[in-house]
Amino acid sequence: MARPALLTGLGFVVALGSVADGAQAQTTASNTKQVIASPNAPAAGGPYSQAIKAGNMVFLAGQLAVDPATNQLLKDAGIEDQTRRALDNLKAVLEADGLTMDHIVSTTVFLKDMNEFGKMNEVYATYFKNAPPARATVEVARLPRDGKVEISAIAVRP
Repeated sequence: MARPALLTGLGFVVALGSVADGAQAQTTASNTKQVIASPNAPAAGGPYSQAIKAGNMVFLAGQLAVDPATNQLLKDAGIEDQTRRALDNLKAVLEADGLTMDHIVSTTVFLKDMNEFGKMNEVYATYFKNAPPARATVEVARLPRDGKVEISAIAVRP
């Protein structure tokens, strides 16, 4: 008897049913993952990767306004310069896998102060002129290193 299936947002097909009647998850995407790293972006500062490639998707860790040459946060910089540096860091990680900002399909922007949304958004818009990605923006109580903005992204290889 055929079981109903559910296509998830990540492109996985899951068979519906209980473990007791023998249903098992099936995937259409590769189960392998590959670490993506760039010397032109800040090194991961903990037990995480700059990015992970899984199938045709690349999941990019959040980037702060850290100068990759010095590994120092641009702490005294305004929100515009911090946004620019965070996006440049994402761009560098993408380039390490042969991708561009145009491959980004979704971002999450974490702001220390939502009152700076307009200034952040002006800079952000210069990086995504054609078909900008989906985006969520949230205000947070605090960011690592006391940054003003952190941006994570998901990219898809055609």
